[in-house]
Amino acid sequence: MEKKLNRPVRVLVAKVGLDGHDRGAKIIATSLRDAGMEVIYTGLRQTPEMVVNTALQEDVDAIGVSILSGAHMTVFPRIMQLLKEKEMDDVLVTGGGIIPDKDSEALTNIGVGKLFTPGTPTTDIVNYINDWAYENRNF
Repeated sequence: MEKKLNRPVRVLVAKVGLDGHDRGAKIIATSLRDAGMEVIYTGLRQTPEMVVNTALQEDVDAIGVSILSGAHMTVFPRIMQLLKEKEMDDVLVTGGGIIPDKDSEALTNIGVGKLFTPGTPTTDIVNYINDWAYENRNF
């Protein structure tokens, strides 16, 4: 049986911090859009506060954070804290970049979803978000 959603999944793709490398984020945003998702791309140099406020305003199902600067152990916990403060505990936080396995495990322990490293097929990311939405959201 094929999983069917009643509406498109809404995903916010965010580039947090001073990292100006956004090619990967744009590729992911395009892949998600081509898979039928509604995608909001924040652009460069966002703060965790800006990301969460946009997620709230856009009523997203998921936030995908692209981070290559090494600040993942600061950025992801702050986003998770802000989501909790705004009672948005039902939003998937996922992402990718250069994130060591031990840090990925620590982030998973605070509620961050799967994190993807460079070179991951975009279909893996699409399937992960769609599967999560099917299982966790009311579509």
